[in-house]
Amino acid sequence: MLFDDTFQTIAGPAEGFFKDKGSKFLAYAFPVENDLQAKSHLAELYELHPKAVHHCYAYRLGADRMSYRMSDDGEPSGTAGRPILNTLYSRNVTNVLVVVVRYFGGTLLGVPGLINAYKTATELALDSAEIVTRHYSSVYKLTFQYPLMNDVMRIVKEMELPVRRQEFEMQCEMEVEVRSTLVERFITRAGNVEGLSVKLGD
Repeated sequence: MLFDDTFQTIAGPAEGFFKDKGSKFLAYAFPVENDLQAKSHLAELYELHPKAVHHCYAYRLGADRMSYRMSDDGEPSGTAGRPILNTLYSRNVTNVLVVVVRYFGGTLLGVPGLINAYKTATELALDSAEIVTRHYSSVYKLTFQYPLMNDVMRIVKEMELPVRRQEFEMQCEMEVEVRSTLVERFITRAGNVEGLSVKLGD
């Protein structure tokens, strides 16, 4: 198979806690689909922990190893964001944001100590998360006249396409989710229904 359209992510938010020499590391893991969701979780944690000295994070999106963001948020370069991100890679999860909030305990941990703390806190959060398998998919908008309903529904049912939205009037509209590996077959089948318009959704 050239392209695998499945990926692993977490089902919902999860937390981990690690303590070293008085410093507390609170790890929060969230499923995210885009930068905007990641930023909103970060903003919430800044409000929740205004007195924390660091809010370090990393997240990755999609199957591409190049699609990620990370921040050491004032910790020595490479000691926080990178270990969090590497843990996401080694656990093979994506569309996940992990934020580790640090409360300083008065004793410096040094570079190896910091790397270990951020990595361990991240692992603990992921350990407590439920890992689920999801599929990459695109949303397609179908527009057709009412008499074509049966033909369209047959494709949707036989290909087991999740319907996101539907409006049935004289002019009918539907939005369906198509897994990446099924797109070609879907386009071909839809093309055989005369009068059916198919557009890639937003």
